Amino acid sequence: MEEKILPMKVYEDVDSWETIMFLYNSALKEISTKLEILNDEFQHVHQYNPIEHIKSRIKSPESIVKKLKKQGLESSITNMVKHVSDIAGIRIICSFTSDIYRIAEMLGKQSDIKILLIKDYMEQPKGNGYKSYHIIAAVPIFLSDGVVDTKVEIQIRTIAQDFWASLEHKIYYKFEGNSPAYISQELQECAKIVSRLDERMLSLNEAIHEVQLHGAESAAEQEYK
Repeated sequence: MEEKILPMKVYEDVDSWETIMFLYNSALKEISTKLEILNDEFQHVHQYNPIEHIKSRIKSPESIVKKLKKQGLESSITNMVKHVSDIAGIRIICSFTSDIYRIAEMLGKQSDIKILLIKDYMEQPKGNGYKSYHIIAAVPIFLSDGVVDTKVEIQIRTIAQDFWASLEHKIYYKFEGNSPAYISQELQECAKIVSRLDERMLSLNEAIHEVQLHGAESAAEQEYK
């Protein structure tokens, strides 16, 4: 899925670092509020919370400049807004792999969120074993003089995937992206273990639901008799 380019009119009046940071922080608040409401509604309807917890962050100026340089671009606010899609990032941690697609579907049904790009690393993991589900979305920020669409990167992953990714990230930066081969191999093996763990936990959860369902049916039958 290719990223759509938002009309540049959206950013015509964004001419300062303070303004752009205000917009990205506001976008994180908008997404966080939506997720909290969706999670509460799911609990109300299904007696179950698909979201364990939410993390958010704004990319540091140093990281933004580094990313632009890597793309061969000048460090400017225009380039930053147009070419860096993960300045505002929100990470959704859930219990089971089935929750990942459930949450993504709920977000996709929000009429005021524009889905610009989807990267499904669940179906196609990265070479190092990384698994997650990424969405680049545009969130409308309603200001006193108009609406500004602002990009947010949304990552959805399980607790086990988040544990692995956090450690891999620390190791990557410790070795500046050049970790010894045996460490990279061990990380890939750990990623396989994480995948098997997620599969078994999902299977266990489904078995528990099946037992509860049959128990409820048996209780209803006894009451009817």
